[in-house]
Amino acid sequence: MPNTLLLDTQLWDLCKDASGNIAMASEPYAIAQDVASAIKLFLGELWYDTTKGIPYFENILGQQPNTGYIKAQIEKAALTVPNVTSARCLSLAFSNGVYTGVCQVIDVTGAANNVKF
Repeated sequence: MPNTLLLDTQLWDLCKDASGNIAMASEPYAIAQDVASAIKLFLGELWYDTTKGIPYFENILGQQPNTGYIKAQIEKAALTVPNVTSARCLSLAFSNGVYTGVCQVIDVTGAANNVKF
């Protein structure tokens, strides 16, 4: 898997390493972070590939879809991450206009990781 920039878990922004350089994440954390990023991505938001992302504005927010549809969209987004072989949304909650939950992903090595989003 290519290197992934390490993001601060609270701000979801770049971090510096001990030397003051932009920090990099390594597996398995890199896969988990990339899955969380894929789940947070709104359809059309990725300027170089507007086909990626979850249709939050189009089909979810303000639409009241069933939970199964939202979980399926989350799992589909997780599967777009390289080296992820399976994904299952274990929990989903909506509070104050924000969806949160846990998605279990399994990578090509067979390792499972529960990703909070």
